[in-house]
Amino acid sequence: MKDTEKGADLTTASKSLPLIIEGKNFDWGKQYITGREVRDLVNASEEVELFLAIKKPWEDELILDEDRVDLARPGIEKFFFKDILLLTINDKKYKWYEQYITGKQLKELAQISLEDVLYLSIKKPWKDELIDNETSVDLARPGIEHFFSKQVDREIMIIVNGKLKSWNKRKISFEEVISLAEGNASSEQKAYTVTYLKGPKQNSEGEMAKGDIVFVTDKMIFNATPTDKS
Repeated sequence: MKDTEKGADLTTASKSLPLIIEGKNFDWGKQYITGREVRDLVNASEEVELFLAIKKPWEDELILDEDRVDLARPGIEKFFFKDILLLTINDKKYKWYEQYITGKQLKELAQISLEDVLYLSIKKPWKDELIDNETSVDLARPGIEHFFSKQVDREIMIIVNGKLKSWNKRKISFEEVISLAEGNASSEQKAYTVTYLKGPKQNSEGEMAKGDIVFVTDKMIFNATPTDKS
């Protein structure tokens, strides 16, 4: 008779609940299992993160040590681990789970403009490496890769209340939109509603409130509507 896997602790086979960890079948004697208990079943390293497989197109679920998963739900729950690869972009830490990452993926990860210039930091006296959007970088090399970006300011045209306006920055504030719409600072007797369309991926459309800042792209549309204060 085949031995039950660690963690079964069963009195009868009918009480077992199946689960799969990295393709291997296990039985569990309770309705719920924690992330820590899943790790212990396979002696998983602390350097990897645990995920619960979710049917596409939904994303797999990160399972922390204290999280509980209900094994009594329909179907068999499948768990797997992902190696963590660390990197920094503009001094902020990020995680990645694949060996390679492209310049485009780096920019999307850090939510910076695809038009910005991206570099891989190289130890001096060697020059920093330019990373194009299509360039693939191996993150599995020794050490942590450090990236940094530089904004490229260029003149673009945006549309504010139906009129073309010249703009030379990668971002625009609520107050700057109002200034372009009115030609001067906003009146103290007015409040404003600002909406935008056809923006870049970081903010394709939406509303702005006082103090908000959004990325801009060529031919982006803004509508600033004054509203008398009550």
